Amino acid sequence: MGKIFLIPTPLGPSADRNLVLPAANREIINRIDYFVVENVRTARRFLAKCQLDKTIDELTFAELNEHTPVEEVEALLAPLLREGRDIGVMSEAGLPCVADPGALLVAAAHRKGIEVCPLSGPSSITLALMASGANGQSFAFNGYLPVKPAERAQAIRRFERRALAERQTQIFIETPYRNRKLFDEIIAVCAPKTMLCVACDLMEPNQYIRTLTVEAWKKQGAPAIDKRPAIFILFGI
Repeated sequence: MGKIFLIPTPLGPSADRNLVLPAANREIINRIDYFVVENVRTARRFLAKCQLDKTIDELTFAELNEHTPVEEVEALLAPLLREGRDIGVMSEAGLPCVADPGALLVAAAHRKGIEVCPLSGPSSITLALMASGANGQSFAFNGYLPVKPAERAQAIRRFERRALAERQTQIFIETPYRNRKLFDEIIAVCAPKTMLCVACDLMEPNQYIRTLTVEAWKKQGAPAIDKRPAIFILFGI
């Protein structure tokens, strides 16, 4: 029976692919001709730059994203189950299955007894945590916050209380075009001494990572994070 390989991709279009695609990963990808991806166009572009032995037209792609009905996910395993072909799973950016619909396919693979093989690569979540100065012994990734302002403010207060009372670092993300609204909400809601790290465009040439108290952020002003992929981290001193 074939295996499922979870293949890392760059965090942004300008990231160095040599940091994402070590030789061992490249050898594995060269053996695969069936890929389940979040976006076919992005996946084809990435693989075309990997200098594989096969041409892109020799590869088969199936999409798995937020629009895929849950009841159709298991069918994506068919080439593996019927023909023994390996499957390569790729996210839109970074590691598949972390804040990514690929997790549904992996769960289905475990139900079928299929071996899952994660390959090493960059995660914006862990890279931001590493560079933040926050507690890396205990942390929680909370995904996206609510869109409605009142619910979002309530969530921020809840995460701040947990960060201060339990010394558990709180990590979350936002859709890039809403970054500034989220930043402003954090600054308005949180206590002056609460620490906030903003990390965006990780591994890109214009990477930005900065940790300050909420009080210091108010004095400095918002960073230029509009429409840039960003990670937000709250923690206590």
